Order: sequence, then structure tokens, then C-alpha cells
Amino acid sequence: MQLMRKRKYDEIREVRITPHFQKKPYGSVLFQQGETMVLCSAQVLESVPDWLKNENCGWLTAEYSMLPGSTETRVFRDRGHVNGRSKEIERIIGRALRASVDLKKLGQRTVWIDCDVIQADGGTRTASITAGFLALYFAIKKLMAEGKLTENPIKYQVAAVSVGMVHGVPMLDLSYEEDSQADVDLNVAMTSDMRFVEIQGTSEKEPLSEEDLHKLLALAKKGIAELLKIQKEVMDNV
Repeated sequence: MQLMRKRKYDEIREVRITPHFQKKPYGSVLFQQGETMVLCSAQVLESVPDWLKNENCGWLTAEYSMLPGSTETRVFRDRGHVNGRSKEIERIIGRALRASVDLKKLGQRTVWIDCDVIQADGGTRTASITAGFLALYFAIKKLMAEGKLTENPIKYQVAAVSVGMVHGVPMLDLSYEEDSQADVDLNVAMTSDMRFVEIQGTSEKEPLSEEDLHKLLALAKKGIAELLKIQKEVMDNV
């Protein structure tokens, strides 16, 4: 099948961000990357899990779900059963975002990042990380404005993007169509000092050479640098 890609292979999809989309959470963002649309919110609980109560630090965790109308065929809601894919993605989002904060400076509280996919067209987990960081940023900003934090616990921005080998071509920011035809796909998350937080990759059809891996990581760094810049513009102007 021939791909109809309207952008260059090293270009990310158009990003549109609506900060404070929800009024009740401490922070929220409606994040669109191409046709993928994710709503991320940050809620603050003035407590920590039992295993952290004597550790003098806070916690950050995430939940991820796809809404029933987010794909062409209806996605069933998680009602009392464990969705293995969602749990895996939740762990990835949580790990990536915990890399951005000093949990000791967060105090004895939990920041809960909820990521709900409204529309899926590839890259939902990476979009959730990029948007989740912004929801976290706004939550921390509000906590500081309320005097609940005296020192900003955020150490770095974090953003993420997908890359893959599609018909032998290294490609940045895969749509669903591109991802479904990829020989190899990677999801990459990095901090604003350009260090890797997460590299998750799978060879779907053909093994990946070391040379192509370096090409994909270089593409990911390029895309993440652009996403970090977009994040910073939102942070500085809201």
C-alpha cells in the first residue's frame, strides 16, 4: 500500500494546544497532534501511597484510557477488568513524567495525571506524555500560587514522539496508517536537556540495524526538540 504522506518524513504533525480546557483540575490541556487528540488533566491529592508515608516525598502517577468513540470500532470502557495495553501505557507515562520532577520537593502529596484519548490516529502514548507534562506544569504553578509549594519541583520539561521504519524509510511522528505499515516503530521520550527517559521499540516485520536505529533516534531528537519548543511557548504565554 502506497502512503499518502503530505509532510516530509522528518516533520512532526501540526500541534494545537488548548490550556486549561477543564476548569476543575489543577491543570489541564487539550492536545492535538495531527488527527490524534488527547485530554490530559492533573489532580492533586494531599496524601501519598502507604509505602511512601515515611519517605518524606511525594508521588506522581498516571491513568490512560481510550474513549469509546476514539477509533473506528468502539473501544469498550474499562469496567472492573484490567486492560493490559492501557496499564503498560500508564506505566510509561508515569515513568516519563516522574523524570521531570523532584519528588522530595513535591511534599507529601500525589499528582495524578489522567490521559483520555478522544481521537486516535497514532502516537497516543507519546502525545499523552507531551500533554501530560503541560498539565503537570499548570498544576505545579497553581500549587505555588496557593502557597502550598515554596520551591518549584520541576527539573526538566519532558516530551515524546514516535518514529519508525516504513517501507525502508525512517519516518518521524507516525500516523495510524504509517504505524500499521511500519517494519519497526519506536516511542521515545526525552528531557529538555536532551537525555533519554524512555526508548520503547519493536521490530514488527524486519529486524532493525544499528545504523537505522541511530537514524531513528536522531529523528526522534529532532521532533522532541520541536515539541519542547512548543511546550515552552505555551508555558511562557499562559
